[in-house]
Amino acid sequence: MSFEGAKDIISTINDTGMVINVSVTLFIFARFILALGEAGNFPAAIKTTAEYFPKKDRAFATSIFNAGATVGALAAPITIPFIAKAFGWEMAFIIIGALGFVWMGFWVLMYDKPEKHPRVSATELEYIQQDDIANGKLEGYVPESTKKVSLAQCFKYKQTWAFVFGKFMTDGVWWFFLFWTPAYLSSVYNMDSTQAAFPLFVLYMITLFSIIGGWLPTYFVEKKGMEPYAGRMKSMLIFAFFPLLALIAQPLGHLTYWIPVIIIGIAGAAHQAWSANIFTTVGDMFPKKAIATITGIGGLAGGVGSTFLNKGSGMLFDFSKETEMIFMGFKGIEAGYFIIFSICAVCYLIGWSVMKLLVPKYSPITDL
Repeated sequence: MSFEGAKDIISTINDTGMVINVSVTLFIFARFILALGEAGNFPAAIKTTAEYFPKKDRAFATSIFNAGATVGALAAPITIPFIAKAFGWEMAFIIIGALGFVWMGFWVLMYDKPEKHPRVSATELEYIQQDDIANGKLEGYVPESTKKVSLAQCFKYKQTWAFVFGKFMTDGVWWFFLFWTPAYLSSVYNMDSTQAAFPLFVLYMITLFSIIGGWLPTYFVEKKGMEPYAGRMKSMLIFAFFPLLALIAQPLGHLTYWIPVIIIGIAGAAHQAWSANIFTTVGDMFPKKAIATITGIGGLAGGVGSTFLNKGSGMLFDFSKETEMIFMGFKGIEAGYFIIFSICAVCYLIGWSVMKLLVPKYSPITDL
């Protein structure tokens, strides 16, 4: 939930006569605690995907669990307000937060590595381990070292820097669209939160098409005979072109607000498809024991990139609005959004180009 959303809830409750002491600092602290708890989710999920799926299927599996974020965004506006109204805004936070502990309970009780899991059959295990079998790692081979991988070691490899740069360049775009689209509809089209609800719902529904992005590398591997990393990079290049539509979102936005909404939805779907594939490049290159660490490093880089883009966007929007800035025929806040949309449009192609330059072909790490 954004701070604006929290303020809406608080304002509603204040109208009833309740006195609530809330500050931006307290809200930021709460978000910081949330980040600490959430930070381990993606590294663990990516490592689990690498353990349970062969390389050709990992992007598809990742795109499915990655779509959970979109499902959550769709579910939030139709559940949280009702919980807050029925039980109070405090319980909205408590109930939603408690669901994380329920999920963790199932995880602790049900998860184990596939070779140890009692519900994984011999046939399933053979399918999971097909990459090891193809590489000659048959039964009886010496398993990879369990020695912990240090952060310093990770930064020695260009594969790490390729993943870091790809995340740095693109994560901010997703968070920009996620955070600023409601403000965009309000600033440019004068929509209040109720008027924007349905367009935002449609936008998030469009992003669910990102699951196709996880399937595409499997198609390239099985039907075109491509090596998994090559198929993944080709898929990422395809998805890197879709955000270019953001270049026309503002110019055509005067016709109807549905044009930028649909374009942002398509760009969001392309990002999630890109994200599913860039995550699985880590499993392509690094041994399983290093996957969570590398994923965490990339997540940090994505967070830094998101901070720069979103903070810079806010500063630009304030400046463009106060000075009535004119750029490419747009004036004021619309000029600011056109500039940021243009930056977001090219981030993926820049990210892909640098990744390809750093790791032009499949080059797994074998000395960790």
